[in-house]
Amino acid sequence: MKRSLHNFLLLFTLGLLNACTSTGPAGGLFQSASPHEQYELALTDAKLNRTALGRDWVTAGQRALRDSFRISVPYRESGYFGANRPFAIGYRINGQRGDKFLVRVEVQGQQEALVFIDVFALDEQDQPDRTVSAKADTNVLTWEVRRTRTHLIRIQPELLRSGRYTISITREPVLSFPVKGLDSRNISSYFGVPRDGGRRRHEGVDIFAPRGTPALAGANGIISRVGVNQLGGNVVFLSDNDRGQNLYYAHLDRWTVRDGQRVSVGDTVGFVGNTGNAQTTAPHLHFGIYTFGEGAVDPLPYIRRGLGPARQTPLAPSRLGDSVRINATRAVVRLAPNGDSPVVHELPRSSALTLLGGTTEWLRVELPDGRMGYVANSLVESAGKSLRRVSLPAPADLRDAADSRAAIIRELPGNTVVEVLAVAGGFQLVRLAGGLTGWVARI
Repeated sequence: MKRSLHNFLLLFTLGLLNACTSTGPAGGLFQSASPHEQYELALTDAKLNRTALGRDWVTAGQRALRDSFRISVPYRESGYFGANRPFAIGYRINGQRGDKFLVRVEVQGQQEALVFIDVFALDEQDQPDRTVSAKADTNVLTWEVRRTRTHLIRIQPELLRSGRYTISITREPVLSFPVKGLDSRNISSYFGVPRDGGRRRHEGVDIFAPRGTPALAGANGIISRVGVNQLGGNVVFLSDNDRGQNLYYAHLDRWTVRDGQRVSVGDTVGFVGNTGNAQTTAPHLHFGIYTFGEGAVDPLPYIRRGLGPARQTPLAPSRLGDSVRINATRAVVRLAPNGDSPVVHELPRSSALTLLGGTTEWLRVELPDGRMGYVANSLVESAGKSLRRVSLPAPADLRDAADSRAAIIRELPGNTVVEVLAVAGGFQLVRLAGGLTGWVARI
C-alpha cells in the first residue's frame, strides 16, 4: 500500500511541477486552486484520503490554520519533518497595507521535497481566506498586503518526505522611496496630523530635503496629471494602476515629466521645492497616496525602511528531534518565541519535551500530549543523561507514548532496573540496560 501511495504521489507531483500554477492574490470568484488544494484533491480522487496517512496529512494542514504561532518579522527558524508523520506549521504575522513580505523555505533531505506555501488573511473570527500561494516549483513567495489584518503563513511538505528546513520571513516596503538619497528616517510630518487649526488633516507625509533634490517615481506607472494648485503648488500625479492608486507629489520646485508619460521606478518626476502653501517652510516633498475609490491612505507603510534580514540563529540540525527535559524548578511553554507571549502550559522540573525546531534562544517543542509551543533554551537540558536508577517494584508495561492507551513495546518483569530520563503526567520516560526507551507508569 505504501509503495502504491508513493508511486501515485510521485506521478502527481511531476504533473504539478509541470503545471506550475497559482501565485496571484485571491479574492476573485473564479480564483484558481492552489497547488496545496490540487494535491489534496488528487488524494481524494485516488481515495488516498481514506488511508491513515492521507487523513493525517489533511488534518495536519487544517490544524496549522487553527493552532498557529505568532511571530514578529523579520524571523528565521529551523525545523524537521519526518516521512512517517505528516507535518504542517502555521505562523501568524501582522500585515499592514503597504507591506511586502518575502517567505523563503530552504529544505535539506535525501530526496527533493515539494513544499506548499500558502498565505491566508484572517477575519475578526480568525477564519482564514487564502490570499496567495507559491508556485509548485519554488519555495519562495513574495506578496504585498492590500488590507491591514493578521495573516497566516502555512508551510506543509508533501507526503512521504523527510528533511530539515529553515524558514525566513522578511518585510520590505511596497514602493521605492520618493526622494533620492533619503529614506523614511527623513520624514518630519506624518499622515493625519491636524492642519489649518484642525479644519483639515494632513493627507500625506513631508520629506525635507535641499531644494532641487530629485523626487523619484515610487512605482512603475503613467503620469496622469501635471499641474498647479493652491495647496500643493507644482504637483505631479502618478497612476500606479497595478495597485489601484495614485501617487501624489507636491510643493515641487519644477517638473521633469508631462501628462501621459510612462515612468519606471527611480525615474525623476520633479525636484523638491516649497511651492504652494509651503512657501514659508523649508523645501520638502509632500508625498501622498490616493487609492481608487477610497481616497487618501497613510503612505508611511508603503515607503518605510525595510527591517533587513532575519538575525535569529536557527537551531543546529543535530538537535532537531532530540528529547529534552526542563532543568528549572518551573518553566512555561509560550505561544510565540518571546518572553511576553501568552503561556500555553506550565511545566515542573524534569518534564519531557521533543525539539521540533526554533532558534538558539527559543526552542519550538512538543509536549507528550501533542501540544506545542516555545520554551527558552536556557530552561532545558538533554534527556540523555539519567536522572536516577530505580528498580520496578512490580511488572510494568513499557509503552511508546505517555498514555495508558499507547502501544506496548515490551512487558517488563518486576525488579527490572531502569534509568529515569524525564516525566510527563503520570508517566516516566525510562531507558533499559540495552538502550531501549519508553514510558512506564510512575513508580
